[in-house]
Amino acid sequence: MTKKQRTNLLIDGLKKEYPEVKCALTYSKPHELLIATRLSAQCTDKRVNMVTPALFERFPDIESFAMAEVSEVEEYIKSCGLYKTKAADIVSMCQMLRDKYNSEVPDTIEELVKLPGVGRKTANLIVGDLYSKPAIVCDTHVIRLSGRLGLTDGTKDALSVEKQLSALLPKSESLGFCHRLVWHGRLVCTARNPRCEECSVSVFCKQFSK
Repeated sequence: MTKKQRTNLLIDGLKKEYPEVKCALTYSKPHELLIATRLSAQCTDKRVNMVTPALFERFPDIESFAMAEVSEVEEYIKSCGLYKTKAADIVSMCQMLRDKYNSEVPDTIEELVKLPGVGRKTANLIVGDLYSKPAIVCDTHVIRLSGRLGLTDGTKDALSVEKQLSALLPKSESLGFCHRLVWHGRLVCTARNPRCEECSVSVFCKQFSK
């Protein structure tokens, strides 16, 4: 079985298992997704969703974040881990959004990665979820499962995984496929104890076939 064939089978199999998928982070405004994604680094989406309601109530727009004291933002996000760095990034990114982008979240990866604290994973999520553009979001689940399933060479380098998946995935399927891998990684193909006996796509999995 070629990687292309395996990819197409996995696309169909995961669609059946997870027909309706979306980003697990809760947001109502474009900049809120950007901030929530920054908070999610080395932190669970569940924890982020517990923190952001009060944070977004206190700072309801880009301008208020741009004018915020970093120390005050820290108090709202302490439970997310690495809160000092994240708070500084959030204030700085909102200042840049205000000053350079007219308080609009950019719609290209090239512009998004110029923002403080924004890497390709966050940028891909933004262009995919906000602007419905082709995107490959390489979080830890996507990296792990791509290797296990046999779609990549097993590397843990996010950029390399993104490039390898880009060569396999139809652009129209890329974001949905990544979201489905995330859900499958959380619920079934976990890091330490993958439940292969419960996996609906194990027949297409390279590691399982071994």
